[in-house]
Amino acid sequence: MLSLSAASPSSVFCCSSKSISTNAKSSSFHGIRIQHALPIRMPYSSSLRNPASSVVMMAKREEEMKEIRAKTTEEFNEEIVDLKGELFMLRLQKSVRNEFKSSEFRRMRKRIARMLTVRREREIEEGINKRLSRKLDRQWKKSIIVRPPPSLKKLQEEEAAEKEAEKST
Repeated sequence: MLSLSAASPSSVFCCSSKSISTNAKSSSFHGIRIQHALPIRMPYSSSLRNPASSVVMMAKREEEMKEIRAKTTEEFNEEIVDLKGELFMLRLQKSVRNEFKSSEFRRMRKRIARMLTVRREREIEEGINKRLSRKLDRQWKKSIIVRPPPSLKKLQEEEAAEKEAEKST
C-alpha cells in the first residue's frame, strides 16, 4: 500500500526515527514524497477464536489423559499397535482414493503420541534412561505380532455375516 503526502520545507514527514537525518531537516524539498505503508497485521491467536471452544477441547484432552494414565503398560502396547494399524489402513484408503475422514490422521497421531508420552513418563519414574528406553523399544517392536487392525477385523466380520445370510436364504 502506498501513501502520498506533500512535503514543505518546514515539515518533515517520516514514519521511523531511522529515516530522519540532519540533511533531511535542512533540505528545501518542495515535492511529493512516496512512502510505503504496510498494513498492520494482527497475529492469529486464540483471542480471535471462541474461548469457550478451547476450554472444552482442553477438558476433553485432560479427560483423555486421565483415561490413558489409568491403563497398564500391556494395554498401552496393545492400543499403540492397534492405532498404528488403523493409521496404516487410513493411508491405504487415501492411496486408493476411498472415502475417509482426513481429520482421523491427526486424531490418531496425537493419540499415539500421548500414549507414548505417558509410557516414557512411566519409564522415567522407574529410572530407565534414554538409551535403555530405546533398546527396550526396539526389542518391543521386534516382538510385535502382525495382526489386522480392529477396523479391518470388523469389516471381515460384517462380510462373513453377509455371506452366511446369503447362504441361509
